[in-house]
Amino acid sequence: MTAFEADYRKASVKPSPNHGERAGGRKPDIILLHYTGMSTPESALDWLCREESQVSSHYFVHENGDVVQMVPETRRAWHAGKSSWHGQDDVNSASIGIEIANAGHPGGLPEFPKEQIAAVIELCRDCGERWSILPERVLGHSDVAPVRKVDPGERFPWGELHRAGVGHWVEPAPITGGRFFQRGDRGQPIEALQSMLSLYGYGTEITGEFSDKMAGELEAFQRHFRPERVDGIADFSTIDTLHRLLGALPRYS
Repeated sequence: MTAFEADYRKASVKPSPNHGERAGGRKPDIILLHYTGMSTPESALDWLCREESQVSSHYFVHENGDVVQMVPETRRAWHAGKSSWHGQDDVNSASIGIEIANAGHPGGLPEFPKEQIAAVIELCRDCGERWSILPERVLGHSDVAPVRKVDPGERFPWGELHRAGVGHWVEPAPITGGRFFQRGDRGQPIEALQSMLSLYGYGTEITGEFSDKMAGELEAFQRHFRPERVDGIADFSTIDTLHRLLGALPRYS
């Protein structure tokens, strides 16, 4: 792909050949955050721009806060893979993908530098304002692809982003004792919890059975919204946090 003019004025341009048309001319209404999960930023950026990789994203944010754009926002970058949100399976056509240079779980979950997070916040605000993206549609890769993906990980500072005007968040309820649900449980309470996860956007089937798939979806939820403990168990803290998130959405308040 030849050079293009950056949509975000602070970005430099390094074109990737890996992109296509957004299905049905769809405009982006999701911002999807990833970590690179590779040992160096240079190798990650190079891979995203190689034709043989068949992957890309719209933006890449270095540890020092420098931003690179690889695909124009009007085009469909290849970053989400098999994924869904609110019944939308082609998340790539619906989203702007942002890769954040971080070794992730393979590298021991290093902290995200403050300069990098400041740059991510500014980039998300810019994209969100230009495309009128709702706060609750600023998501992690693990939200749209539970089990298969775990990025940007439980150390990503979603609360800090929210305080700066990016994303949807409530303070997670404290972890306490009491009743909980886990793999193998069945019944109406499980069905109710599945309905809540589905209402928020996760691809949870309402079966009344706490399956391995449901546990993976709960882990994804915890990784984003209750990161202190990611175990796939529906304890009071997890359920209460989910309930308050739903209550904070305009259409449910």
